[in-house]
Amino acid sequence: MPTVFSHPAPFVCLGLACGRLLSFRLLLAGIVCSLLPDADTLAFRFNTPYASILGHRGLSHSLAFALALGLIAALMAPLLRAGRKTAFAVCAGAALSHILLDAMTDGGLGVAAFWPFSEARYFLPWRPIAVSPLSPRHFFSPHGINVLGSETRLIWLPCLAGALVILLIRL
Repeated sequence: MPTVFSHPAPFVCLGLACGRLLSFRLLLAGIVCSLLPDADTLAFRFNTPYASILGHRGLSHSLAFALALGLIAALMAPLLRAGRKTAFAVCAGAALSHILLDAMTDGGLGVAAFWPFSEARYFLPWRPIAVSPLSPRHFFSPHGINVLGSETRLIWLPCLAGALVILLIRL
């Protein structure tokens, strides 16, 4: 999985690009939705096996979960100061970006993208992102530094470039 710092990158950059077109509340909801699938790491504390559908990268990394987050956001649209379709698209898109980024890593078991129809785990054919260590002790190591470098090149720089293009188009 990419680090907690990089999963929100698409939405931080979207916020930079869109400025006041998106409410701060909706942007914050998108960032939360981009991080929420990794709440499944709490399952490790309850001895849930990684490969379980309730384990890491299980049902919370599925298209169904992303759509559910989008529907919840659509219901909360007035609170997010957005239209229902916009709230749905931003929050479902945030969770989908999480799934895509995890499917691009070079480690782990893949993502259960098609749960509840299949519990199979998938990766994308192109897997350039170094998988992040889960423990803080291993994160602050040479491998952790390599992961951050990988994410800077493969996530942050493309997202910032996309934000710049959108800003230039808007001007």
